[in-house]
Amino acid sequence: MERLKRVAKQFETAMIAAAFAEEAEFETARTMVREERRVLLAVKGGRIDRRIFRYAVNTCRRIGAGLDILYVSSGGGSDPALEQCLSEIREEGIQYRLQKEKGCLKEAIIDYTNSRKRVLFAVTGSSDTLDIDCRGRGKKLSEAWQRLRCPLVVVADNG
Repeated sequence: MERLKRVAKQFETAMIAAAFAEEAEFETARTMVREERRVLLAVKGGRIDRRIFRYAVNTCRRIGAGLDILYVSSGGGSDPALEQCLSEIREEGIQYRLQKEKGCLKEAIIDYTNSRKRVLFAVTGSSDTLDIDCRGRGKKLSEAWQRLRCPLVVVADNG
């Protein structure tokens, strides 16, 4: 039943795209039928490295993908570096989604990518992969890391 609903939704989207194409709105039609591709930028609160951020944004622009930002922190306060990054993304016109989580960055990346099929790859910093909040979870987390459903790009950061 679920598959039938998904196929019906895809057909409906295709028909709407065809209507836009008939009216010479080709870019709108192309956008509607293109599978939404996403890049995941995973960062730890208070440790947003500009080079890693630029890498993710430039990649999204180059391949025409949206950006998912997984922001893992221990508190609920605002982060000026995050706000600056979001402002730049809006100025560049890149579609983005922000997901705030608490806890272990590795676990958050695994959970996020396992629940979303359209993530092409995840980007994080080298110091973030050594997340101290994950210690004590040892073998269980290492095994889960091996089963990550998309490639992981670890960018050398300043940390």
